[in-house]
Parts: sequence; structure tokens; C-alpha cells
Amino acid sequence: MTIAGPAVPRRLPYVAPLPLSAVRFDPASMLGSWQELNAVATIPHCLDNIRRTGVIENFRRLTEDDPPGKFLGFWFADSDLYKTLEAIGWEMGRSGTGQWAEVLSEVADLLENVQESDGYLNTYVQGTAGQERFGRLEQSHELYCAGHLVQAAVALHRGGGDERILAVARRVADLIVDLPLIDGHPEVETALVELYRETGDESYLRAAELQVERRGQETLTGGFGPPYYQDHLPVREASEATGHAVRQLYLAAGVSDLYLENGDESLLKAMERLWDSAFGSKMYVTGGHGSRHRDEAYGDPYELPPDRAYAETCASIAALQWCWRMLLATGQARYAEEMERALFNAIAASMATTGTAFFYSNPLQLRTGHDGSSEDAPSERLPWYDCACCPPNLARLLASLHGYAATSDVSGLQLHLLSAGTFATDTMTAVVETGYPWDGDVVVTVSGQGELAIRVPTWAADADLTVTGATVLVDPEPGAYLRVACEDGARVRLKLPMTPRLIRADERVDAVRGCVAIARGPIVYCVEQADLPDGVLIEQLRLDTSVPITEERVPDDLTPVRLRLAAIARPLDTDLYAAYQPDLPAGTPITVTAIPYHAWANRGPGAMRVWLPVATAR
Repeated sequence: MTIAGPAVPRRLPYVAPLPLSAVRFDPASMLGSWQELNAVATIPHCLDNIRRTGVIENFRRLTEDDPPGKFLGFWFADSDLYKTLEAIGWEMGRSGTGQWAEVLSEVADLLENVQESDGYLNTYVQGTAGQERFGRLEQSHELYCAGHLVQAAVALHRGGGDERILAVARRVADLIVDLPLIDGHPEVETALVELYRETGDESYLRAAELQVERRGQETLTGGFGPPYYQDHLPVREASEATGHAVRQLYLAAGVSDLYLENGDESLLKAMERLWDSAFGSKMYVTGGHGSRHRDEAYGDPYELPPDRAYAETCASIAALQWCWRMLLATGQARYAEEMERALFNAIAASMATTGTAFFYSNPLQLRTGHDGSSEDAPSERLPWYDCACCPPNLARLLASLHGYAATSDVSGLQLHLLSAGTFATDTMTAVVETGYPWDGDVVVTVSGQGELAIRVPTWAADADLTVTGATVLVDPEPGAYLRVACEDGARVRLKLPMTPRLIRADERVDAVRGCVAIARGPIVYCVEQADLPDGVLIEQLRLDTSVPITEERVPDDLTPVRLRLAAIARPLDTDLYAAYQPDLPAGTPITVTAIPYHAWANRGPGAMRVWLPVATAR
């Protein structure tokens, strides 16, 4: 059975996503094991907490003649249920599980009973005295919640053939079609496009177009102002990523979806300009987005403080979803590269090894003495949040992750995310054997025939290629695709250099001037207080770049490759402000361990740094 993935254009894109049923990650690979953990731990954890926090009770009480109590949670709590339902839909398609059949039946009953005759469905508005439909669109998230319901319905329909929730979602969408309104939190745009793709009903595509065209009229003015709500400029005129990062990225994904269906080149040009802003001057080295806590927003260009990084988990997920749509639209490797950066760093860091604790924000530095008592900036991952948008968002991404790995076109197969597994088109199947991202040896065996394209990361300047039973069309170049014309039985071996490397930031990133970050392959590393000698604080460290970095292999699935760094522990000043000295004070040479950034805070709270001062820098 062919199972479509989370974004399936009807109009022929530059490259087309493979069906979910055509991709299988090796369960022993990093991505495959992550999906397994999501299925056995994260999705059940989300369901348990949705029940515990009253999200399902918000629906159940509306089925009674005299609803008891009051609405529980944030006014957009419905969306937490819907994202979890979406995760279930993709997981059903991935593994064929039927373990959540009773949950789906229960939820379908509730949705059908709570939904009003004209299609309206929002338990906060329906269950809170004095609330009017669409009366406070800056804040209410009504269309946002509706969008997540639609996406859940599409996933459940594709993954398990569920018709009941799809019918509920269509009635909601039919109501939206006739509304001359936009929401303060973009999201419904991608949902309406995908519902059009699933049903063929063009009214949903037209509704999505109107949602985008209405943006930029400054009709949403409360709170933090129009930029926060993505209502400050028409989408074709906006050239700088701004406002609430998740809202910006969700809107960009929706606009890109529209281009994929209507071919309006002005939309693609606008998204390319916006992408250059977001990824060229406002993204963290880990793939995080959003540098301001106050409004969960983008800051100025190059305003990227590591210790104040908000880098919300949902923003990294939204960035991956946008990059995927831009990849489908253009076939350009840079979009896949940024998907990988976010996936192996910012997104991977947001979940604990148990699959049941999470970061909401993802800083690149935690100071000694940090007060992590607030969930707005905790020192370690938490089981749940009052604003619980991130955990179920992770669940839905991971359940559908194999849908973002590869594409096809008339020539053959393109591999974008390098992972062990099996990837198939109508004419060829590629079996990939690799320990990537820890090992740079990627071996692809092809059955059938066609062109195989493998992305070569930009950091892989010295990649080595051997080919049997095939003809090399394009030699490996960093930041491009290696293209090979394969006959049946062809074997392609790509060796990517995994030597640790130092990264510097643009001089305009004032917060990390004089510092470097360390990466190996696609993985960004950090230093944790837990790995420092007794009596040495992380703030004392200066990296000695004259000494080569060495590797340490350990039997640990989370951190199988650790790095050993030469550093100098300099004495701390005794005064907050002291007289300037032209020569740096002497320090003690030490060797410290660096671990993958995504693994930090799994051993308890403690200080951490991604950007390390260089010993020769003031």
C-alpha cells in the first residue's frame, strides 16, 4: 500500500517526495532508533499528559447539557491533542500499529459531538463564558487550532484510512473557506493546502491563497504589534525574517506550499529572499531560530547571543518543514543541508534519551549559577510544559521523519538525509549502509536502474568516491549532489571526511567574537561542566587551537564519538571590573572532553558552552 507523506504536491514539483511506504530507516541508525523511541515512549507520554492536563476533558465536558468546571490550560490546548493525533496517524502508516484504535474512536466521538452544525469547533471559545467566535484573532488561535486538526485528519487518513476525523476536519475547513479573516498565529495555510492535496477540493487551495493575500494589512495590532503576528507587510514585500519565529516559519512554509501548487514565481522569489535573511543572518550554528525571549522572536541581523538564545523547539521543526518545501520547489542542496543541521543539533537536543522529557528553548550556553527553576529557561529537560506545544510537535515530526529523507524525479532517486535504510522509486531501490552521522562511510547498493543523487555536505571538501557498475555523471562537490547513472547491482561508496573542525562566526555576531564552535560532520559539540576537573569552572576555559583535536570512541549510543580538546583554565578575576592588562594572565593547561550538543543535560543540570573563547583572543 502506498502511503503519502506530510507534504505531497499535486502540481509536479522540481523533485517529488517519496511515499512513506517507500522509505525505511534502519532501526539501528540514529534516525531509525529515534523513530522507535518516539513510538514506544514519546507518543504514549504525550497522550498521558494530554489526559492529565485536561485537554480531552475540555472536549468531554462540552458534550454535557450543563458543562461543569471551566476550560483547562492555554486557549490553544486543542492543538496539543491534534498534533498528537497527527503523530499517531504517521506512526500507523510507518509501523502498521493498531494500538491506538480505542483512543481514535473516543476522540472521533468527542469531535463529532462537540462540533457545531456549521462546522465550528474550538473548546476554548465554546466552553468559556463571554468568548465570541473569531472575536480576538490576535490571541485566540482559532484558525491555528483548526489547521492542526486538518493536518491530523490528513495524517490519520493517509496512515490508517480514518474517515471520521477527516469528515470533521472538512466541515471546519468549509467554514474557514467563507471567512474573511486571518489568524494571529499562521499555520492554517499549510493545512488547507494539504487538505486540497488530499481531497482535490480546490476551495481549500483558494482559501489558503486568501489567507496569504490578506497578510500585511496591519489588521492584527494588539500585543507585540503586527510583525509579531506576521501582519506588517504583504508576503511578497517582506524580505527580513522578523516577529515570532514559529509564526514566521509556519507562514513561510504555507507560502511555499502555495507556490508548489499555483506556480506563482513571485511567491518563490519572496521566499528565497526571506530564507536568505533567516538562514543567512539570524540562525544559530545549531539550526535554532529566534534570539529573543520577550516575544519568542527573531532579533536584528547577527543578534545571536548564545546564552540568551530562545531557539524554540517548534521553530527548528518549522524551519525543517519550510526547508523541505523549498527543496521540493528547487532541488537545491542548501535546503537539505539546513534540514540536517537542525535535525542533528537543535531538534535532537530538545528531547531526552528517555523520549519523555523536553526542552522548549534551546540555549547554546548555560552559565554557572543559572537559575533554572522557571520552565521558561530550565537547566534540564522537563516532562511537560504549561505551554505544551513542543512535545507533540516533536512526536509528529519524528513519526513522519522518513518522509523528509529522499525524493525522486524522472531521472531517479535523490538522497537528502544520509541514513542507513532502504529507499525506493518505481525503477530503482537503494540500500544504504552507514553509521552516519558518526561515521562518514556511506555505501549504497542499487537494484534496478536510474540516476542516484547523493547530497555531499558543504563541510565535506575532501570527500572520496568509488563506484562499481555505474557511471559518474557529476563528481562530488561540497554543497551539491553527487550524480551517478546506476545499472542493476551498482555499488557507490562515498567517504566523507569526519575530522573535527573549528567554526567561527561572522564578526557582526558580537556575542561570540573571539570564540569558536567545534563540529564533526553535521554534529555541533559543546563542553559541559560535568566533564571538567574539580575546581575548574566552564567560564575559565580558553581553547588552545594550536593543539589538534582528538577523538574518543565510547560504547554509548548517544555520544559514541567524544572529542578531546586542549584548553587553558585561566584564573577568574576577583573584581567585577578590573584594570586592563595587555597580556593575558597565565593559566593551567588542561584537557577537556566535548560531547555532541544534542546530548547535553542528560546527566543532570550544569553549565554548558557551544562557543569557546580562544586562548589567544582578548
